[in-house]
Amino acid sequence: MLTLRLRELEERVVANGRVEGHEIDLLRQELYSGGTIHRKEADYLVELFKRVQRPSPGFGKFFYQAIRDHILADGRISAEEAAWLRQMLFADGKIDDEERTFLHRLKGEATEVSPEFEALFQEAMKQPPEQRTSGG
Repeated sequence: MLTLRLRELEERVVANGRVEGHEIDLLRQELYSGGTIHRKEADYLVELFKRVQRPSPGFGKFFYQAIRDHILADGRISAEEAAWLRQMLFADGKIDDEERTFLHRLKGEATEVSPEFEALFQEAMKQPPEQRTSGG
C-alpha cells in the first residue's frame, strides 16, 4: 500500500513539475522501506516519472535504478516483466536514448532473459536514435 507520504509527495511533484534532491531521498526511503521495490511501488514510480515535466538527472538516475532493482530482484527477466517493460517504455510510442541504455544494462546484468524480453530488446534497438538540435 502506498503511504500518505508518497501521496503528498506526488501532489507536490505534480504542482511544481519536478523532483528535487530531498524528494528523491524521501522516495528512496519509502519505496525501499521493505528492502525491495514491488510492482505496486514500481507502478507508482512510473506514473510519477511520466508526470514530471522536467526530470532532473538525479531523478532519472534514481528512476532507472529503482526499476532495475524491481525487474532484476530474482536476476531474471520473465515474459510478464518484459510485457510490463514494453508498456512502460513504449507508452509514448518511441524509445529514447536513455531507455535504450537502460535496456542494454538490464540485458547485461540479467542472469536469464525470456524470449519476450529479447524481442522487446531487438525492437527497441531498431528504433531511430533521438535527433538532438544544438542549443536545445
